Amino acid sequence: MKIVMLGPPGAGKGTQSKNLAKRIGLVHISTGDILRQNVAGGTELGKKAKDYMNKGELVPDQLVTEMLLDRINQPDATKGFILDGYPRNLAQAKKLDSEVEKKSKINIIVYLETSEAIIIQRLSGRRVCSKCGALFHITNMPPKKENTCDACSSSLYQRPDDKESTIKNRIQVYNKEAKELIDYYSKQKKLYRINADEDAGLVLDKIVSLVKQNNDSVKV
Repeated sequence: MKIVMLGPPGAGKGTQSKNLAKRIGLVHISTGDILRQNVAGGTELGKKAKDYMNKGELVPDQLVTEMLLDRINQPDATKGFILDGYPRNLAQAKKLDSEVEKKSKINIIVYLETSEAIIIQRLSGRRVCSKCGALFHITNMPPKKENTCDACSSSLYQRPDDKESTIKNRIQVYNKEAKELIDYYSKQKKLYRINADEDAGLVLDKIVSLVKQNNDSVKV
């Protein structure tokens, strides 16, 4: 079973992907995690990515795709995976299809529909540990001690791109990029929309139900 999780910033793609992976026994693959792991591990791909990052430039699509394809070809991903953060555009989607379909195919694309108000509430309240990267939320998941990480006791901070004005711009950019992507998968009749404004547990239950409808062999 191969699943792609799509949605705007703040839709909960990471949270839902991780929880779904635990629930149905698949590997959660995040392009952000892959990038960090390659850089930290000093792989050849990681070294190339770090060069761009040190210059303050975006890591090119081709390099991100190479890292992703290397990851999905690892033994633990052979029975299936959940992709989070990829594809981001039509070119990436076509590349993913051409590579994955050499062995099987992408089964379903889950699109987490989220209102702007909810996105702003979720992202503007997000706080990140300055040392270990753990995530918190001032309302939804506050730390035990204000502005202090529960795991390592380091200080928390708000990412610059989590400020309201920046969030609105990120949503506009995403919607522009995602339109072609959504149309592409809709034509393949693989795209399913889930209302992600609802409680995270309810959203997960709906995703699990959707997955089971498309694959009776999935065990929950």
